[in-house]
Amino acid sequence: MFIIREMMEEDILPISEIEGLSFSDPWSYHTIKDGKNSRYDTWLVLLQDDMVMGYLVLRVIAFEGELLRIALRPECRGRGLAKKLMDQLVEYSKNISVESLFLEVRYSNEKARNLYRSYDFKETSIRKNYYRNPQEDAVVMWLRLT
Repeated sequence: MFIIREMMEEDILPISEIEGLSFSDPWSYHTIKDGKNSRYDTWLVLLQDDMVMGYLVLRVIAFEGELLRIALRPECRGRGLAKKLMDQLVEYSKNISVESLFLEVRYSNEKARNLYRSYDFKETSIRKNYYRNPQEDAVVMWLRLT
């Protein structure tokens, strides 16, 4: 059984571990800890048997939401869990009157792009050399919720 809830203090260390396993430029423990207290950011955590399996970070400013991060433990990938997080993201965003969502994703990350397309995100532009380590373009994707 999976539960999705807002991040709590005890989730910071496991999220930090997943960050290190998921991104070439992971956020630090302190960045995650500080982010928990941001008035603009919502951290949603996916748990199974009280173990953090994944998370996402949504930043909302002026009715516009940005998906800053979404990640799963490597052994949890390919099991539809990102879809559970995305379902919650869309539902939560609608409940707080977010009008649109956007995100950046590595150009080469076709799995993620396909996931976002399945939610009707549209690819709208390219940000040249947005990512580093390795350097790569980002695809900007938008979803209108209203």
